[in-house]
This record gives sequence, structure tokens and C-alpha cells, in this order.
Amino acid sequence: MKSMSVHEVKAQLSSVLQAVEKSGETLVVCRHGKPIADITPHRQRSRTELHPVMSKIKIGYDPVEEIEEDAWPEESR
Repeated sequence: MKSMSVHEVKAQLSSVLQAVEKSGETLVVCRHGKPIADITPHRQRSRTELHPVMSKIKIGYDPVEEIEEDAWPEESR
């Protein structure tokens, strides 16, 4: 993993972004030798892949099941 100082990144931002995009590697941005941020290439998520948090949600009923009219509030009938 490559690292650069904030000053270097600011001076060469366009070429830094191009290099990250081309190589697919993460760049660590450092201030006074300490890592403060990562610049990572964008990765498009698959629409068919389940989200790790959303996949834990369980619904205890059939959400497309028709319900009886008396289950609706009076003002919504």
C-alpha cells in the first residue's frame, strides 16, 4: 500500500486519483507521518448481492398477503 503526505496529494490530486483508478490500490494519506485517510477506488456493488446488515432483517409475515378490511383503521377504509 502506497502512502503520500497531504501536501503531495494536494499538489498532485488529479494524477493521484488517476493512479488509484488505474491500479485499483488504496493510497494512504499521511500528516506528519501518521495515516489520516485512505483514498480507495470506487467499486460498484452488485444489485443482486445482499447487504450484510439488511440481510439480518427478518419479517414474520407475508408482506404481499391481503388483509381483511377490519384490520385497517376506520379512517383509512
